[in-house]
Amino acid sequence: MRHPQAAGGAAEPVRGADPETVPEPVLETAPEPVPEALPEAVHERDALLAKAVRRVLGSTGAYGAMVYLRSRDRRSLVLCTIAGVPPSIMSPFRRVAAAGPLPVAVCFRTGRSVTLADPEDTMRRFPQLAVGLPYDFVSACVPVEHGGERFGVLSVMWPASDDGVPAHEGGQLAPIASRLGAGLAELASAGQSAEPGQDAAVVELPPPSVPTTRVGLFDWNVATGSLAADGQFRAIFGFAPGEFDGTVGCLTGRIAPGDVPEFRAAARTALERGEVLAARVRVLGPAGRPYPVELWAWVPGAVSDGGTHLVGAVLDVSTLTAAAAAVERLREGVFSLDPDGLVGYVNRAAEPLLRATREELVGHHPWEVLPWLADPFYENRYRAALLSQQPTTFLAARPPDGWLAFSLFPDAHGVTGRVVAADSPPGATAPPTAPAPAVGHGPDTGGVGSTHHLLQLASALTEAVTVRDVCRAVAEEILPAFGGQELAIYGVHEQRLHLISQSGYPDGFLDGFEGTPIDARVPGAETLSTGTPIFFESVRELAAAYPGLALDEMRAWAFLPLIASGRAVGSCIIGFDRAHPFTLEERGLLTGLGGFIAQALERARLYDAEFALARGLQQALLPHRLPQVPGLRIAARYLPGTQGMEIGGDWYDAIVTGADLTLVIGDVEGHSVAAAAAMGQLRSAVRAFASGGEPPDRVLARTNRLLLDLDPGLLASCCLVRLTPADGTVRLGRAGHLPPVLRHPDGRAEALYVPGGPLLGVDDRAAYPVSELRLRPGSLLVLYTDGLVEDPALAIDQGVDRLRAALAYGRAAEELEELAERLLREVGSTGRVDDVALLITAFEGGAGRARGPATFVGADGDEG
Repeated sequence: MRHPQAAGGAAEPVRGADPETVPEPVLETAPEPVPEALPEAVHERDALLAKAVRRVLGSTGAYGAMVYLRSRDRRSLVLCTIAGVPPSIMSPFRRVAAAGPLPVAVCFRTGRSVTLADPEDTMRRFPQLAVGLPYDFVSACVPVEHGGERFGVLSVMWPASDDGVPAHEGGQLAPIASRLGAGLAELASAGQSAEPGQDAAVVELPPPSVPTTRVGLFDWNVATGSLAADGQFRAIFGFAPGEFDGTVGCLTGRIAPGDVPEFRAAARTALERGEVLAARVRVLGPAGRPYPVELWAWVPGAVSDGGTHLVGAVLDVSTLTAAAAAVERLREGVFSLDPDGLVGYVNRAAEPLLRATREELVGHHPWEVLPWLADPFYENRYRAALLSQQPTTFLAARPPDGWLAFSLFPDAHGVTGRVVAADSPPGATAPPTAPAPAVGHGPDTGGVGSTHHLLQLASALTEAVTVRDVCRAVAEEILPAFGGQELAIYGVHEQRLHLISQSGYPDGFLDGFEGTPIDARVPGAETLSTGTPIFFESVRELAAAYPGLALDEMRAWAFLPLIASGRAVGSCIIGFDRAHPFTLEERGLLTGLGGFIAQALERARLYDAEFALARGLQQALLPHRLPQVPGLRIAARYLPGTQGMEIGGDWYDAIVTGADLTLVIGDVEGHSVAAAAAMGQLRSAVRAFASGGEPPDRVLARTNRLLLDLDPGLLASCCLVRLTPADGTVRLGRAGHLPPVLRHPDGRAEALYVPGGPLLGVDDRAAYPVSELRLRPGSLLVLYTDGLVEDPALAIDQGVDRLRAALAYGRAAEELEELAERLLREVGSTGRVDDVALLITAFEGGAGRARGPATFVGADGDEG
């Protein structure tokens, strides 16, 4: 661990301050690095991003736009610029794992746009986003790239509609994103880093055009009476061009006579106190009608003329005053919330309804001030209105005896609210006389946002199945969400900690901690023995608490106990490469996630044990090795697609029967222990019947009757091939199974749709016709189960044709093992959920024999 030394030399005085009043700096033995001033490239980058989101909002009808840029380590996408959406609502998505399943990450990885038409579409395709933002909106993500370099993603939000993403407006996103990518590429080519910073820049939207406030500036020499004013000042006082002579006497002629003494008194107060704030006078407008203005002035310290100068501004508040007066006259309660939910205005009628004063409400969240609004439901209504951009109404019980009806009217600048007294809803109980204390709200907690963040991250763990999946989810989802660079997950075995997974640590660094007793004096063990998370915001804190502890280059840490159902499971360590002040919200989130990680690990361990048991049983039912037959080569694969104790019923076999070889492949329906048991019985029956010399049709018929006698309630398909290596004769029978695929020596491939019988277990009188063909040396015969070729997007025949094409395009000298691996990769769906059995046989024949196509043999023995 490198420990920076204390800086030497005298401390520089604070610029602009009296050196005698500046306290001596406190020198510490291991100071944290001081952040440098933002480089010019960052300002240029922010300007590019702000210009892009303004262009989006100005041309697409969207209400919100965000830009994510890739992090320095390329593992995360960081929210850099946001407009029209409160950063507090998007806090669960401030950092997004680049490898994660969210739309922003998918767009970044694939380079393709992702659009979400409605909440149902979001829930179906991106459930983690729906958990974190369970609101009604439409969105689109477009990659920001240039010249093959992908910098990030532009994300845009619209109000929900039946049409989804507006087609015309959505089409304008790609050019804007492309222009932004070009600008970022230009910065990069100039050697200027444009990596994301710590906090997202909020782009302010243009204010509403009505009502407007005019502001004029002036400089008044009180001693001489001269007054210099700008054009806006002269317009506010109603002076036509050339009409104002630059004296205060001319100005007082435009002030209502009754207000002139107050105007002069305000000037004297400003000279005496150094400033005057919001002195209000009336100006005579057209036809002598007065309207109010406010004067703000101060004595500038740079002018040394005995304090006779006043500079300041005049505000025309007539429009705002009229609007406020109109709202104040309403008998209904009216209030406004800014985009972050803080109260900006409350009219007089709202005070008795809410039973709180304006002073208590303004500048606070209503659910912080009013305990009866502390239920997360009410904050959620505000968030829903803001993100859906649709009016929202709800009832709230106000203790001890009232109900209020709230209506919220949102736009991109915030929410205007209306509140009136309401009747009790049918069946409602009386409001409690003493409201419950607010839980989960306040300046130090995240409220609904924190809950949604926790649920969103926890949902990543619910999708993890194995221990490896859990560790990957923590590394790829949760670690980037908090900006961490290192992760270690330890499990407990025999009262000692053993490393399960790590990410980001230097090679060999964690070796010294392997097998640490859980009662050892190290933070990773103590957090588990005490059951309490431990947070260190700096190297200094950790070094002071655990002197001599081996450290790497990290500068902040979170040590989380993993406890499930009261049992110690392990500990999770997250490291940060910079000093990291953990907010109370972050501490709460990480503490909650520790519990989710512990539960996910326990569930995954159980799954892994079940999976190992199931796969052991399944492998025991399959051939341990394939026979070696002169003139033939055989390769097989079995690929499980089920989970836990869901054991598939697929099987294959190769049986030497005298001078012949019998190839078998089959599939029992279902995924269960019963299916595996039926599969084992059928495999044994087919082997016994085939080994006794029965022809293929008799083997299938007897196996069919056996399955009916066993009555497992399951059906099965089977394909049986009797192959004679001496001459390449093949006798083929099918019981409801997919056709084998044959590749001829010349590379041509075909599916053998020969006649067959029904599934096994359907009819005890079923017959299974046998077709005969003759192979030429160099031919390949492929048997398979439907798991290989099925794809939800294709008909099963198209899947078979995909296998045929993959087989035909293979290399002539391709080894069977290579061919088997290639077919598993290239054929079928990437989202495979069924088992796959694959059996490939190559017929080599005798030396010097012709390598022509396979030929079918007719009933009379003639080749066709």
